[in-house]
Amino acid sequence: MSGRRTEQRAAQADVRTGQADAPLDRAAFGQRFRAAFDDPAFDVEAAAIARLERIAWQAYDGGGKAPRTRPAGPGFHDPGYALSDEWRATHERLRAAQRRWSDPATPSRALVVCAAARNDGSCPGEMSKTFRLAGLVRAPLEAAGIEVDWLDLSRLTSEPGLHIHPCKGCVSTAMPLCHWPCSCYPNHATGQVGDWMAEIYERWVAAHAVVIVTPVYWYQAPSPLKLMIDRLVCADGGNPDPTATGGKDAARAKALELAGWPYPKHLAGRCYGLVVHGDVAGTEGLRRSLSDWLDWMGLVDAGPRARLDRMIGYYAPYATSHAALDADTAVQEEVRQVGHAVVQAVHALRAGRLADPGRDLPAPRPK
Repeated sequence: MSGRRTEQRAAQADVRTGQADAPLDRAAFGQRFRAAFDDPAFDVEAAAIARLERIAWQAYDGGGKAPRTRPAGPGFHDPGYALSDEWRATHERLRAAQRRWSDPATPSRALVVCAAARNDGSCPGEMSKTFRLAGLVRAPLEAAGIEVDWLDLSRLTSEPGLHIHPCKGCVSTAMPLCHWPCSCYPNHATGQVGDWMAEIYERWVAAHAVVIVTPVYWYQAPSPLKLMIDRLVCADGGNPDPTATGGKDAARAKALELAGWPYPKHLAGRCYGLVVHGDVAGTEGLRRSLSDWLDWMGLVDAGPRARLDRMIGYYAPYATSHAALDADTAVQEEVRQVGHAVVQAVHALRAGRLADPGRDLPAPRPK
């Protein structure tokens, strides 16, 4: 019977294909490539752009995802695997950041995430309330001597060449196919470069606390925040050794998962705080979903005062929303208290006094 079960399991784990469109042909690729140079100012370099287009086509047609590689070397499952130099550099920075985080002699560090897409350097022409609220959180952290790493996700909307590319869902094929850090990007063959997550992963690893300050967009998280959340899936169970799956070999990844996968939680042990604000509805639901996500990843909440959802300018005009925040001194103080609560949690966590009951219990359903 055991042999039959093995055959059945292998059949269930086969790799299903047939969804992806055919690759672009030469004409369609060229049209998309040239779209970036539609401004007449580029016309004087038409010949140079045509040469670059030919080079880009060769990379796309040949599948040149990672043009710079070298053998993985000692410490990897397959030392001879041609490992991306860019992935290796990010991997090494994460290892160094984890060592600093683990060292009790290092200063405490908090990552404050301003999650609104709005800023006054892009189309809205005005700063976000989120930016102001994140500043209120920041003040007590810095006053307590905690180093603050300021991550303003609105830079995605106002800076050229900066991206958080979408998650490709490797984890849903098999957990070991989702590499830590993500190896899906950069993909030079498809022009998917400038991926900010290589830096953002390091900033999460280095943090002893993370505070996310976010508005509600259509009952949900703003798109920059959701992009970051999705790309952090590799922090929860991701594979730190791409050579074990031969890169992106789906069949090998499935076999590795079925042989027994530990689902390592790479960001466990950090504490968190949340500020969610809106003007009509959706704040409580988003705050709960963010808390659930952070809890699932193994982060430790900094207590009820550190998880805040509030309406600002309830059903009032958008045009007066900053004035509404000016007038709401109570919410301003509540936001500051999120910062104070996180300060207390960081100190207690690093001193071993912050309890996280059940953390060491084995997971009956590991995933």
